[in-house]
Amino acid sequence: MATKNQIGLDKSKSKLLAEGLNKLLADYMMSYQNTRGLHWNIKGEKFFKLHVKFEELYSNFLLKVDEVAERILTLGGTPLHTFDDYKNTAKIKSVKNVSDGIAGVESILDSLGILIGKQRELLNLSAEAGDEGTIALMSDYIREQEKLVWMYSSFIQLQERKPKTGTAL
Repeated sequence: MATKNQIGLDKSKSKLLAEGLNKLLADYMMSYQNTRGLHWNIKGEKFFKLHVKFEELYSNFLLKVDEVAERILTLGGTPLHTFDDYKNTAKIKSVKNVSDGIAGVESILDSLGILIGKQRELLNLSAEAGDEGTIALMSDYIREQEKLVWMYSSFIQLQERKPKTGTAL
């Protein structure tokens, strides 16, 4: 019985990677849907800036959903594909009826923290398995999302320093 899959990786390690990627996939789907909801429901002074940023982010999440699902298939696994699967598997929970910009950005920062943590775990697993494809994917995602954390955190800090309209300095 062969111990290697079609791309030359150990089958048992590939199975573990596919399982971890499915958990990541579920979190990406929850992040996508949450960010889509933020895009639709955002209100207030920063509407125009955040509406566009949230659209950029959910479009990016959707691309990653497809890439992660295809990586699972490449490793010989089956990607999760129902809302029940995502809801039951994801660490990221639904964000509902958030219209405040700061609360929305804080939600995104929480999600990015979870995604980065899972991707770091997958990076270690894929290194142990000699899986350069998953290593490259996770490394790219981590680098990109670390920058997003910095940018969204900077946005929140700027908002917290601004005096409220109608208040004395």
